Amino acid sequence: MPKATVYNLAGEAVGEVELQESIFGVEPHTHLLHEATVMHLANRRRGTHSTKTRSEVRGGGRKPWRQKGTGRARHGSIRSPIWRKGGVVFGPKPRDYGFKLPCKARRLALKSALAAKWQAGSLVILEDLQLEAPKTKLAKDLLARFGVAGDALLVAAQPDPVLRLATANLEKVKVLPVDDLNVYDLLRHAKVFLTREAIARIEEVLG
Repeated sequence: MPKATVYNLAGEAVGEVELQESIFGVEPHTHLLHEATVMHLANRRRGTHSTKTRSEVRGGGRKPWRQKGTGRARHGSIRSPIWRKGGVVFGPKPRDYGFKLPCKARRLALKSALAAKWQAGSLVILEDLQLEAPKTKLAKDLLARFGVAGDALLVAAQPDPVLRLATANLEKVKVLPVDDLNVYDLLRHAKVFLTREAIARIEEVLG
């Protein structure tokens, strides 16, 4: 089993934790990582775009001119798609872009993302993530102790309003409870901080 050093908020090593080989030691599946990322982004799409067909645009209740004798092309309605301000043919309509990968594929993708971060040395395990006060300076100082300029994902065992407020003004820092951990956020951030309790929860679910 791979072993990882556990740090406190002061950046000091306070112990070690054994990581499950079946999670952090797997070979990352790049195709599944791609599929999981596409799924995450697709599920975030609102899909509210809409255009009007010829039956929905305004006007055109009568034939614009008679069929023959005018020298102009024959038309039956100004709502025709070939008219300016007419309807749109096969235009976008509100739809749901979301889809789901099989459960086994989602679990393996999450394992692959965690393993990729661990193997790249981008995973930091903390004893806890409880700040004294919801102050941005405390969050910045914490990241600076680990050499992080600003791009980081902080994963706590439970939702922490103090930590969320402390990082609210840090543009590239995101806080997640471990139950909301996903492949997209793991890959999007350069450094990932996990608490010891969050590790235990991950291994309980994915192990």
